[in-house]
Amino acid sequence: MWRLRTVGHKARGPGIRSEEFKLKRREREKVLRQARRDRHLVSKRLLLHDYDEEEGDEEHTRASVKPASSEQVVEIMCKLQTGGEDKATALRSLRNVLRSPEVHVAFIRLENSVPVLVGLLSGSDAQCRVEAAKCLHQLSHSPCPNVGLACLPATPYLLTYLSGQRGKFTELCLYTLGNLCAESEPVRERLQAQGIVMALVSCIQNHGGSLAVLEAVAFTLSQLLQAREGASKVAPLVLTLGLIPHLVAGLTPDPEFGIGAAIECAWCLHYLASCEVDKSELISQGVVSRCSSLLITLEETVAQGDLQEGLELLIWPLVRCLGNLLASSACENTEECVRDTRVLSALCGFSHRVLQMHPALTKETLWVVNNLTADSPAWCSALLSFGLLPGLLQLLPLSLGINCMVLRIVGNVAHKGSVFSLMLTQGGLLPPLCATLKMADPEVVTLSLEVLYLLVTSSQQAGEEFVKQNGQSVLEMIQYSSDEALRQRAAAIVDLLPQAAAVR
Repeated sequence: MWRLRTVGHKARGPGIRSEEFKLKRREREKVLRQARRDRHLVSKRLLLHDYDEEEGDEEHTRASVKPASSEQVVEIMCKLQTGGEDKATALRSLRNVLRSPEVHVAFIRLENSVPVLVGLLSGSDAQCRVEAAKCLHQLSHSPCPNVGLACLPATPYLLTYLSGQRGKFTELCLYTLGNLCAESEPVRERLQAQGIVMALVSCIQNHGGSLAVLEAVAFTLSQLLQAREGASKVAPLVLTLGLIPHLVAGLTPDPEFGIGAAIECAWCLHYLASCEVDKSELISQGVVSRCSSLLITLEETVAQGDLQEGLELLIWPLVRCLGNLLASSACENTEECVRDTRVLSALCGFSHRVLQMHPALTKETLWVVNNLTADSPAWCSALLSFGLLPGLLQLLPLSLGINCMVLRIVGNVAHKGSVFSLMLTQGGLLPPLCATLKMADPEVVTLSLEVLYLLVTSSQQAGEEFVKQNGQSVLEMIQYSSDEALRQRAAAIVDLLPQAAAVR
């Protein structure tokens, strides 16, 4: 009945030895979680301690807290250009200075600054190559768009290095590329012209067993897919070049590595499911079944009280991806697409367990339940037989669109006929329905009237029970509403009630 169409990251790191870096990482992840909740989905990654040499960690930490200046940048660049000091050491000093975003613009304004950096990135000295890449990574995190554009000459080399075998260096190049294209269409256009999607495919193939590389690939890919042109230019390539099986395989949280790779792969699949692409390709490659099984597993984990910080970043894209695929024309038969009925209980379980911390996620889990039950008597029957109705009715007093989604779900059930309407009535729907009819939100009242109309037209007992609940007086109040559409709906139901009352 109410089948709704499309709506519409990182929790990992090896052991950090510095408390300061731990604190910074937690702060950044907190900001990221808030951004995800607010649907500001473009994000950047700044690799902190992972790529620093052990012997220099404390020195770099001390240097990073000192305020940097443009004069320091000029001094370091002079050393790099004159060659008077070991270049790797100078690059390390430059990287520490570039940890202050304030000096990024000053750096790119210096004559030959970026060409010198790119020259060292592409040179034969392996140590200088790594240090230059780290400097570019710091620059890629700049909030200034001009900094990203200035780094464009480095992208061919960063893409080339994705075919290398050094996992850490590959990750560094991937996150730098992902940062550069996060908020810049010109950078994305250049990278697409340079074959970035094919490079990502090759990268996964070269590092097939590395979850860290897979996470970095998926992060970069997600930045491309969620962009304005992602649906038309990137998504078709992803399907054609065979990336889907790798993303589906990544939806397996690892006990040691964590959920980082699964989060990024799930967001990629969500963006693909939101695009105007052939959804049957996604379904045939197991996206629906994998999302469903992982949601079941996660709900069992959460039910045991293990709602770890950041887990919602995985649940969210899984729910959206599943809901979008169920709403697509490629999934005409939801029973065929989703064979494990436990997912229905898992979704309803999530709607309660995440309610306090993430009410918006509760609404989205209910949206998937709505899409499951929209055209399927089997799923409506499962909802009732699994005893999920009482839990849904508990959500009817809530706002933020949650009650609207519950009303759509029970409307789907009532739409299936008299037997279903009778079960809803006997399940206690009418008392909370009388309460929603009194709410100030016109959408809630409208949906409540539609559900009530379905009930009283298909079940005589529903009409009788509604009269017992003093529902007629509620409808009479609505007939004084300033909204003509509501008045007409209420009047139509009132005309049906005397017959039900007379039988009583």
